[in-house]
Parts: sequence; C-alpha cells; structure tokens
Amino acid sequence: MAAEDERRDVAKRFTPRYDRMARKASSTVIGTYSTSFSLATRLLGKRERQDIRNLYAMVRIADEIVDGTAAEAGCSDDEIRVLLDEYEEQVLRAPSIAFHSDPVLHAYAGTVRRCGIEEDHVRAFFRSMRRDLTETTYDPDALDEYVYGSAEVIGLMCLSIFLAGHPAGAADRATMTSGARSLGAAFQKINFLRDLAEDTGQLGRTYFDELDGRTLTEPIKGKLLDDIDADLADARVSIPLLPGAARAGVLAATDLFAELSRRLRATPAELIATSRIRVPGPKKTAIAGRAVVAAARMGRTGRGRRALP
Repeated sequence: MAAEDERRDVAKRFTPRYDRMARKASSTVIGTYSTSFSLATRLLGKRERQDIRNLYAMVRIADEIVDGTAAEAGCSDDEIRVLLDEYEEQVLRAPSIAFHSDPVLHAYAGTVRRCGIEEDHVRAFFRSMRRDLTETTYDPDALDEYVYGSAEVIGLMCLSIFLAGHPAGAADRATMTSGARSLGAAFQKINFLRDLAEDTGQLGRTYFDELDGRTLTEPIKGKLLDDIDADLADARVSIPLLPGAARAGVLAATDLFAELSRRLRATPAELIATSRIRVPGPKKTAIAGRAVVAAARMGRTGRGRRALP
C-alpha cells in the first residue's frame, strides 16, 4: 500500500509537467503547418486556444498519412491504409485512456473529455480521409459527403470546444451549427482551389466535378468562388452568437479566407492552376487586428449574449 501511495504522489508531481509538454507538442504542429490558423488561434481565449490546437494536431497527423508524407517515407498503399485504420482506432479510444505515450493523443484526449466532441464526427472525418486513398474524382454528391467529413465536422468539433461551459438556446445553437459547417466547407473549398496545382499534378486528385478532364476557366472559377462566398456569408451570421472568447479568432479566420477568395478572384485562372495564392504576412496581421476590434464591438452592442450562460 505504501508503494502504491508513493507512486500516486510521484504521478501528482509529474503529470502536470507531462500535460504541459503534450500541449506544447500540439501547439508546435499548428505553428509548423498553418500560419493562418495559428494566427487566428492566438485571438481565442486561453482554454479555447489550446483545445483547438489539440484538435488540429490530431487532424493534421491523419491528413499527413493520406497526403503523401507516409508514401514519401516508403510506405506502400496497403501500409498506408493500415496506418490510417490504426490511427483512427487510437483516436477513438484516446478519451477513455488517462495516459498516452503519444503527446498529441494525450492532449487531444483531454480536449475530448473537456468539450464532449462527438465520436460520430470523428468517424466521419476518418471516412473522408480514407476516400483520399482510393478516389481521385468526385461528383457533386460525393464531394458533399467528402467535404462534410473532411471539413464540416471539424467546424462542428470546434463549436463543441467553443460552447463547452456555455449553454445555448436551440435556435442559437442551430444557427451556430449551420455557421460552423459552412465555415468548414468554405475553408476546404478555398484550399481545393489554391492547392489545385498540387492536387492535380502531384496527388492526381480532382475534387470539383467542373474540373474533371477540363482546365480551370474564368467562368468555372467564378462559379466555385460564388459558392465559397455564400458559405462565408452564412458563417458570418453565427459569429456574434459565439461566446466572447471565440469571436475574434473565428472572425479573423473567416476574414483571412475571405481575403483569399478575393485574391483568387483577382488572379487569372491559368495562374491558379499552376501556383499557390497566399495572403502576405502584414496583411494577415492587419486582418487579425481588425477582427479583434470588430469582435469587441459585438460584445459591447450585446450581440451574442444569448449564447452565454
């Protein structure tokens, strides 16, 4: 009994240090892969910021399995499928386990326990990741299913993080749910456009049915961006309803991708098909600063308070 008590005392001293290390590992992932999301998360409340980073790290690792990194490491197609299946199993089991030797899973598991992320959303995400292993073209219905799993459920998982400890009425929750899905869809579709050269040239994938066997033209580009801008507009409606700790970060992310949409409109279609359009760092900083001011104004005018306890 004495030995067991001693082990518990040691665990109490070292667990907080391990937790901090795990959180830092997740933060390193988002900082390495996404300057835009990393910037937007800095505008979130401390708890929300870390939980979003923990979620992003898990998603990023799954994405790397299917997007070429495992193949570049020498894994065969069959090995990659096994890697993805095994990772999904680990992710689904993670919340029920108190300690993980994988720091990212350790941090992610804590987020799931705190925020109640739904298992169905996680399964939908991995279904879409699995499609990337076998499918190279998508009709409109298949694309809708893919985008739901690869992006819309990420928005829904983020919403679970934002609303943890913040009850919302049914009508407000429905609006925020629609906005979360639309924002995720917009992010994904914009990335499809700006990653067109890599997706088609390196990965052999064509997500938009309009581009199956065809080159990107100005009319096709305009149609795709109209759909993206409609998603962004729907997402904006829900932002004032979010808890205050989430508003500035979500607004900044929305505005950053709206700026990408504007730049894609201004870029000739043939150039989009061969290069990746970016928002310069100073412009990102300016957008983030405006988002902080606008989000604060939302709070002062009382919009969004119904979503708070």
